[in-house]
Amino acid sequence: MALIKRAKKAESFFGQVVIGPPASGKTTYCGRVHAFYKEKLNRKVEVVNLDPANENMNYNPMIDIMHLITVEDVMKNLNLGPNGALMYCMEYLEENFDWLLNQLITIKDSYLIFDMPGQVELYTHHNSIKNVFEKLEKLNYHLCAVHLVDSHYCSDPSKFISTLLLSLSTMMQIALPHVNVLSKADLLRKNASKLDFGLDFYTDVLDLDYLLGLLDDGPFTKKFKKLNAALVGLIQDYSLVGFVLLDVRSEKSLLELKSAIDKANGYIYGSGEERNIQALLSCAVGARTESERFDSDYL
Repeated sequence: MALIKRAKKAESFFGQVVIGPPASGKTTYCGRVHAFYKEKLNRKVEVVNLDPANENMNYNPMIDIMHLITVEDVMKNLNLGPNGALMYCMEYLEENFDWLLNQLITIKDSYLIFDMPGQVELYTHHNSIKNVFEKLEKLNYHLCAVHLVDSHYCSDPSKFISTLLLSLSTMMQIALPHVNVLSKADLLRKNASKLDFGLDFYTDVLDLDYLLGLLDDGPFTKKFKKLNAALVGLIQDYSLVGFVLLDVRSEKSLLELKSAIDKANGYIYGSGEERNIQALLSCAVGARTESERFDSDYL
C-alpha cells in the first residue's frame, strides 16, 4: 500500500509497450529505438524486458522479468509447454505487480520501452498483461501500445485480413493508445511491384471491397464468400486500423514513428530534443534531395 501511495505522488511517466507476433522484430526495434532516442535525440530512456523467454536481447534492460521468473523454469518445474508456461509467467507477474512497481519507481525522469512476449493470445483474450498496464495507467504511467506486424503479410490477401483482425482485436483488448506498425518496410518497398495494390492501400486500409474481390477469387478462400464479406464488414465498421511503415535502419522512419507514438500518448519533449529532431529532419530532407538529383541524372 505504501508503495502505491509513493507512486501516486510521483510525476507522470511516459513510454511505449512493444507488442506483436513472434518474428515481427520487437526486440530488434527496442534495441534500435533505445539507442536512437538516447544518442540522437538526447532523450533519457530505459528498456524494461517483460518477456520471460527473451534470451537474445540486443540491449541492457534496466528491469528484467527473467530475474523474477523464466519460461524455462516454469516448463521444468510445472511440466507445462512453452505457451502454457508463458501465460503462467504473465499471471505470476500480475500477482507480483509490486515487484515491477518497486523497480519502476526507482527510474527517474526516463522514457520507458517495454519489450513484451510474442504470444498472440496474451493480447487478444488473456487478461494479465491488460491488467498490469491498467494498474500502471492508474499510477500516471502514460503508455502507448506499439503493435508490430511483419509487412510480408501484405503479400497475400488472406494473410492481410488476418493481420487486420489481429490488430483490431488487440486494440480492443489492450485498450491503450495504439499505433499499428508494418515492420521490415524496406523489404515491402523493395517488392512493392509484386503487391496487388499500392502501399497506401495497406497503410491507410482503404476500400476493402477490392480486397474482398481477391478473397472471393482465391483458390482457398473463394468457398467462404459470406465469411469473407462478414470479416471485411467488421473491419470497416470499426474503422480503427491503420499502419505506419517502419524500417529500423532508417532514422527518418524512426522519427515518423516516434511522432505518431508521442502524439498518441501525449508525450511532450524538451527544446533540446526538438532541436535534435529538426537537425535530423534537415539531414533526411537533404539526403532525399541528393537521391532525387542522382535519380534524375542517371535514370
